[in-house]
Amino acid sequence: HKQVNCQSSDSKLLGTTFSIMKLSALALIAVIGSAAASKPQLSISVRDGSFDGLDGLDPTIRWSDSTRTGDMDISYGIEASAAVTSDLASLPRNIWGKASTDVSGWGISARAEVDAQERDHADLDIGASNEENDLSVRLTASAGNDFSVKTVEATKGFDQNGARVTVNPRYNVETEESDVVVNYSNDKTNIKLTASADNQEVTISQQIDDDNRIAPTIKSNGDLSVEWERRLGDDRSLTANLKPNDNLNVEWKDDAWTANVNMPIDGTSINGANVSIKRDVNF
Repeated sequence: HKQVNCQSSDSKLLGTTFSIMKLSALALIAVIGSAAASKPQLSISVRDGSFDGLDGLDPTIRWSDSTRTGDMDISYGIEASAAVTSDLASLPRNIWGKASTDVSGWGISARAEVDAQERDHADLDIGASNEENDLSVRLTASAGNDFSVKTVEATKGFDQNGARVTVNPRYNVETEESDVVVNYSNDKTNIKLTASADNQEVTISQQIDDDNRIAPTIKSNGDLSVEWERRLGDDRSLTANLKPNDNLNVEWKDDAWTANVNMPIDGTSINGANVSIKRDVNF
């Protein structure tokens, strides 16, 4: 066993983190009783395939709001299906709450999300960042009958000769797998390297001009993919991602509209297409 001596500032930081976790849970309840006048957002997705009547539509309502209590910022929200059904209990999908504050130069935040259909546990996302040291840490966990940590990661950034570099080691507690992500950004070029003990991949993103960006990705097992993004102006864009012998995915955005077309590829043959369309409506 190891004995750890915590300084007063560390104890204060730890105590604040647990206080935020409690407030995150309270923020979930606040969604139900809030009388705020914030407006919801409606997203309507069209599922691929043949459906009778309106069964092909997947309408979703998202609502969120925020407030401030003392020196803490609190936000909360809910996501629910807007489908026509007699089973009203099946409509809510998830409820979430988040609390954040500053302690001794650290920005502390805790977010809790509960699946409305499985309310026996909550997913937690706890983070701390220090702007002066360009350092942040993050922990995800599940809380219910017991508390279990899922992932732990840290990000350290620094500037070098006009470029921005970040180093992000990550550890998955559930799978006992770890990797590190190194990102280098300089003007119109971005290089991202992801490496673990078994796999490595590098993505080189180059902004060719104001409207075109290309980003090839190479993996250690020989797999190759290429992404091309074309800006069309007026909040419109077209993005294509090609993975040879796998699939071609095309995403078209036009303001509130988003359409995705995924086409499986076998050699030089395209085997059908999966199409999804989504429209966001702000009230």
